[in-house]
Amino acid sequence: MNALPLLRIGDILLVSIQVELHDELALRFQRELAEKVADEGVRGVIIDISALEIVDSFLGRVLHDIAATTSVLAARTVVVGMRPAVAITLVELGLSLHGLRTALNVEAGLRQLGIRRLDVSGEAR
Repeated sequence: MNALPLLRIGDILLVSIQVELHDELALRFQRELAEKVADEGVRGVIIDISALEIVDSFLGRVLHDIAATTSVLAARTVVVGMRPAVAITLVELGLSLHGLRTALNVEAGLRQLGIRRLDVSGEAR
């Protein structure tokens, strides 16, 4: 997953999507993230999409499917940093993305996952 590096913070995985995800890369990301969640036994995933200008219906469904998959693997996923234009586009496309957790930023996403603060070593508390 070279294009989408994962950062582990305690038992949370953080991925910041900094490149436009074409369909093949989005599906590979979904598969590799699910494997990483299962292998490492994390309890949460934060996907930061603040760098994305556009999220089409396919990527919207991929994000929804990632959240559903990680839920089955006993982890929760929060998508953070969604731009207002992206949110409007998803609604206009009719994608309710029911069950997909969102937050305005990484800090709010961590709070949704029950992380109140990080200590100096980067461990979640």
